[in-house]
Amino acid sequence: MWQPNSAQWWIIWIVALLLILGWPAERGRSLGVKAVNWLADPNNSLPTLPARLPMGLDDNGDAVAAHDAQEAEYNRLYASSTVTRYRMDLKVAADPFEPSTERQLLAGIGILSALIVWRLGK
Repeated sequence: MWQPNSAQWWIIWIVALLLILGWPAERGRSLGVKAVNWLADPNNSLPTLPARLPMGLDDNGDAVAAHDAQEAEYNRLYASSTVTRYRMDLKVAADPFEPSTERQLLAGIGILSALIVWRLGK
């Protein structure tokens, strides 16, 4: 029975981990991006940029004031330090490609890696 050598095992493990973490979910983000989002803000203490106000709420002074306060707090923290800015960006990071494109790229990486492992066996 075929047994991979040390270099082949490294390739197999790294590619398997990449495929597991990078494979996009049906809805939402991939496991790797979810992990990065959580690692950036594990306690969910950093604010996110509030959504734009709907057209009908611009006459409601209380809603506008609350929205402006949330946005001011976000901007204050975003400008406070480079590390905080980086964490805030990572907290809301998304997958870099569409799910279908990401699946195609990851399948290609898996196939090419299998060919490399096969080639290293000679």
